[in-house]
Amino acid sequence: MATDRVALVRALYDAFNARDLDAVIAAMAPDVDWPNGWEGGRLHGTDAVRDYWRRQWVELRPITTPTTVEERADGSVAAQVRLVVRDPGGAVLARSDVVHVYELDDADLVLRMTTEEPGRPRT
Repeated sequence: MATDRVALVRALYDAFNARDLDAVIAAMAPDVDWPNGWEGGRLHGTDAVRDYWRRQWVELRPITTPTTVEERADGSVAAQVRLVVRDPGGAVLARSDVVHVYELDDADLVLRMTTEEPGRPRT
């Protein structure tokens, strides 16, 4: 099961970076709880996530590259990610390393995603 979940999360990054919004949304539970890293707060539901990314991609060009992806003992999947954000013209606005933690349901749909700083456990 761990391999399937790891592969699923890796596929989410491929789809996100290709801007295949339908593929990413299809991997989420309808009531997904997602961080709004751009404006702050959290998003609830796939419609809110879809709208968020559509708006964001007009202003920003984020690329997320997972360096490691592993299933944790609690069943969540953690992806250490290198994030590079560019403006529409291609200028780099930000670079960072973060850990995205995915909680999945029994059908392996994403229920919740949270962000951690590398090396710091969730609280």
